[in-house]
Parts: sequence; structure tokens; C-alpha cells
Amino acid sequence: MDAPDEQPWLLLIHQLPPKPSYLRVKVWRRLQSLGAVAIKNSVYVLPSNDQTREDFEWVLREIVKEGGEASMCEARFVEGLRDEQIEMLFHGARDADYAQLAEEVRELAENLPGGRSRVPESERAAFELTLARYKRRLAEIVEIDFFSSSGREVAAGLLAGVEARLGLGSSKGAELPAARIKDLQRRVWVTRKGVHIDRIASAWLIRRFIDPHAQLKFVAGKGYEPARGEVRFDMFDAEFTHEGDLCTFEVLLSRLGIEDPALRPIAEIVHDIDLKDGKFRQAAAPGIDRLIAGIAMGHAQDEERVARGSAVFEDLYEYFRRKRS
Repeated sequence: MDAPDEQPWLLLIHQLPPKPSYLRVKVWRRLQSLGAVAIKNSVYVLPSNDQTREDFEWVLREIVKEGGEASMCEARFVEGLRDEQIEMLFHGARDADYAQLAEEVRELAENLPGGRSRVPESERAAFELTLARYKRRLAEIVEIDFFSSSGREVAAGLLAGVEARLGLGSSKGAELPAARIKDLQRRVWVTRKGVHIDRIASAWLIRRFIDPHAQLKFVAGKGYEPARGEVRFDMFDAEFTHEGDLCTFEVLLSRLGIEDPALRPIAEIVHDIDLKDGKFRQAAAPGIDRLIAGIAMGHAQDEERVARGSAVFEDLYEYFRRKRS
């Protein structure tokens, strides 16, 4: 317990009585709403802070009140499970939540009139109520997304796209229509820690086609206030992030007018892996997905992930460039 740089965890260990029968479901739902994940049967974990401790205390009291047994402890894992493995459990749980929400938002978008057609006033109220419900759901997931899972940008981008089509908001593209490569030189480009496919590919694109001198900065996904001159990408409220059903890589290409034909199939691969919607069905996507996953598993440092991933995308770019020539 004397390694301050390691992540402290809270464990809730409980045993429920056979009756009342509803208690098991009630406790399970409560733990799910707190964002806790199970590491063993009846052993749940949360990152340790004042709020999560209070949350577990309420569950513990409820279990004891109903005749069960429960204990809470703070711990660090020294053998067996590693912190990264536990974080992956949280990522998996939240990404599943985001993916379910994204699918529901896609269904909503499909029911909107196409093209420039306006939503009839008789139907607008229903669409707005549904959109508001989905936005509340996104906020609830974000609240328990302790390690900034990548699915947040996908769901947020889809919601923003529906909102824009209903005329209720504006996308980043509308706010910054004059984004130009020459205005983005020698900047610090900021993104979330734990980079994966879209952020790795976008970092390669930035250094390869936008600013070869770009500095990368990796920050916590929540609460970061950008310094003057910094440009954020693929994170909440960033200058360049998901817009509608476009991933950040696609947004960078579109907003900056980068029209290299060899980048189009790369964008489609990144889209298919990141959004998981099968839009382009790129044959290379499953292989690249596994390759980038292997890089992420083997390298904890973000700059190293970007370096190794950039080599992959550089070779992929060369292949598509020569294939077209």
C-alpha cells in the first residue's frame, strides 16, 4: 500500500440472503448505475475517490439492512489482476453503453427526413423529446466513464448530427468553417490519453499532411482546459472531433480540404473500425483493427503507440498511393 503512483481501488464484497428474491436484481442494477464492474462473483470494483466511496457505502447499508453481508475495502493489486486489466473492464463496460446509445441514435437519424427536407412540425416534438432523452443518457454514461472510453466521441458526434438536422444546435464544422492548414502550424495538438485507432491515425495525418512540427499532448478526458494556441482533436468539445457519422480522421480531411485519393481508403478503414457501423466494409479493416489493438496492448505510452501506429499508416498510405498510380 506504499506505492502512491499506483491506482487505488475500492472493492465491495457482498453476500446476499436468498430472500427477498428481488434484492439480487436491485443490488445489481444499483451497481450498474454506479459504473462498478465485477472482478469476481459478488466482488465489485470502482476507482477510489470520495464520491465512489459514498456510493458504495449506500449500497453496503442497503445490503446489510436487507439481512445480507457486505464489506468495503481500499486496495491495490500486486499479483494476478493488473491495473490496466481492470481499466480495460471499465472501458469494455462503458464502450458497450456508448455503442448501444449510438445504435439508437442512428435509428433516430434514419427516421429523419433526408436531404434538405424539414422535419414536419407535427413530428418535431417527438424527435426533440427522444433527442433530449438520449442526451441525458449520454450524460449519465459520461458520469461513470472513469477512464474516458473511446465510444464517447462516436455517440456525441451522432447526437450532434441529429441536433443539427433538427436545427437545434451547430456542429464544430459550422462554427469553424475557415479552418486552414496554414493557420495550424507549430501548434500543440491535444487529445485524450490511451490513444487508439482514430487518435493514432489522426496524429499521423496531422504530422504527415498538416504540420510536421506538431507537438502532441495527451491529457485526461475530463476537465481539461486548453491553453492558448492548443488545438484539440478526438475528445469532447474539441476543435476537430466526430461530426455526425464522421470520425475525427474524416473530419480533418473534410474541414481542411485534404483531397489526396490515397487517404480516402484509409479514412474508410478508420471509420469502420472506430464507428463499428459497417458503412464501408473495407476488407482491410479487421486486420488493421487487430494490428492497432496489438500496439495498444503492447505499449502503454501514448507517444510510442503513435510512433508505431504511424509506421503502419505510412506503409498503408504508400500502398494505396502506388495502387492508384
